[in-house]
Amino acid sequence: LKAAKEHCVPEDANQILENKTMEMVAGLYSVKISTVEKQLLDGLHREDQVSKSVLAHSDLVPGAYEGGLKIWECTFDLLDYCSETEMQFTDKTVLDLGCGAGLLGIAALRGKAKEVHFQDYNSTVIEEITLPNTVANCRADGDDRKISKPPSKKLKKAKCSPDLLAKCRFFSGEWSKVSQLLLSGSKPFSKYDLILTSETIYNPDYYGALHDALSQLLAEHGRVYLASKAHYFGVGGGVPLFEKFIEERNVFRTNTVKIIDKGLKRFIIEMAFKFSG
Repeated sequence: LKAAKEHCVPEDANQILENKTMEMVAGLYSVKISTVEKQLLDGLHREDQVSKSVLAHSDLVPGAYEGGLKIWECTFDLLDYCSETEMQFTDKTVLDLGCGAGLLGIAALRGKAKEVHFQDYNSTVIEEITLPNTVANCRADGDDRKISKPPSKKLKKAKCSPDLLAKCRFFSGEWSKVSQLLLSGSKPFSKYDLILTSETIYNPDYYGALHDALSQLLAEHGRVYLASKAHYFGVGGGVPLFEKFIEERNVFRTNTVKIIDKGLKRFIIEMAFKFSG
């Protein structure tokens, strides 16, 4: 199991944006993934397994690399759902679980969440993508400014809002290890009002760890919003199998709140504790 680690924001957050090329994705700044992949192939990396996955053009290497360099389709579904329903983030504690680029957590942050935590399996993803994306979107003028076209230059001198960044924590590692770090750590920790997660149920082997993390970290009256494809060919996971797993555990109730029936059917599932009153 990959050990958990908290990644701290440097005192000068602009350091994180050095040599990063940004583009616009779903109205948010995001590191251009192709430039990160090139750096990994050039040997500027933290985790050798992530570099090997890039070289092999592999989306997943179970237990080594879990797809965080790619923004998966269902992330956009969940972003759309949050916008369509005007999901309330104000004063909520939020976890972006399996965050990758961190777009869901950043949307919550921009929605005036009280605190937002980001978790991804690979430390390279947190350091090279999630952290830069969060810093780039924490510009002091970010809440009011409308961006009509993608930025063409590197954001080396972005003026970040320290108040927004102070609301964020970043973690890498396997779910059970991150849960243990949060629950037993020296820093104050409040369980999450909202957990947002996209395409994390592709592999049935991980259902137990995911279920345990959700049950340990979700506040009593909290909600989980999970976006997923109906089925993941090749790895066997998907919505029906996960819902059956949840029903057998008898801890959560699930409710399908949106179906996207374009191409391979996709779902957004709301989860809450069965006995939360």
